[in-house]
Amino acid sequence: MLVSREFDTAFAGVLGLLIGSFLNVVIYRTPVMMYREWLADAVANLMSSKDAPSLWSMAFGPKVAAPAGLEAAADKAAEVIEAQPPFDLTRPASRCGACGHKIRWYENIPVLSYLVLRGRCAACKTSISPRYPLVELVTGALFALCAWRFGITTAGALWAAFGALLVCQFLIDFDTQFLPDSLNYPLLWLGLIGAAMGWTGVALNSAVWGAVFGYLSLWLVYHAFRLVTGKEGMGHGDFKLLAALGAWLGADYLIAIILVSSLVGAVIGIGLRVAGKLAHKDIPIAFGPFLAGAGLVCLVAGPAMVKQWIPFAFPLDAMGAFIR
Repeated sequence: MLVSREFDTAFAGVLGLLIGSFLNVVIYRTPVMMYREWLADAVANLMSSKDAPSLWSMAFGPKVAAPAGLEAAADKAAEVIEAQPPFDLTRPASRCGACGHKIRWYENIPVLSYLVLRGRCAACKTSISPRYPLVELVTGALFALCAWRFGITTAGALWAAFGALLVCQFLIDFDTQFLPDSLNYPLLWLGLIGAAMGWTGVALNSAVWGAVFGYLSLWLVYHAFRLVTGKEGMGHGDFKLLAALGAWLGADYLIAIILVSSLVGAVIGIGLRVAGKLAHKDIPIAFGPFLAGAGLVCLVAGPAMVKQWIPFAFPLDAMGAFIR
């Protein structure tokens, strides 16, 4: 405790608002960074090289000639890619997507700047999505909750990071139908390390088996669905996200996570169905936001409360000696 429980909670809430502002950057830029990396790798594999065969020749052999000009086009594309300015979580400075106005520091104060600017760009007056201050407010609330529940401690910081990563995964998958490994893997490893150090309150055995069973359960569903229908029902990122949630909450919470994710999915699905009808268009949605939403519900309610809500989802309690 720094000063008092109330002060610590307020301090964490303000810190969460600042972190939430950064999460908006992560949510927008991480997919673009992934796309650029994939494009650069694809082009590099098609370029001409004297030292190694091209990906085309390795895939199809020497008897299948590459389309005329493919390597030359790849070489030219590589030059264009290399000429692009750096793009990561810190570069370039944030700008208005409509007019390119560079956002000054006092235009980027969490929530307050949005209210002062009345939700519009200071230069061109284009509307700014209310999602930006909403992400800041949600992150601030999660940080305040963790401080109230755990204090300004390592455990509190760890659970706050858990919430922040899930907010990112929820919205990135909602926008792009991708769950970046650059966020899934840190989430998984933080859960396992937290269990090993005794910071999450989950036994290491339960965390490890939660990760194993979480991954394998969706992996089996994925392959069974593909075998029956010939289609892919979900992405591999979903396996990793459920594995990470299993590492944080333990193996005995996996069934509960799936059930809560179904409830989250129903709520989101109804909302999108209404929005889709109003907009006269279909809105695709992946499974990842449901899982991330379930993790956030478990964080806010607390694992003990989830067990009270749906006690029938914990049959593995009888196997306690095995998973704990």
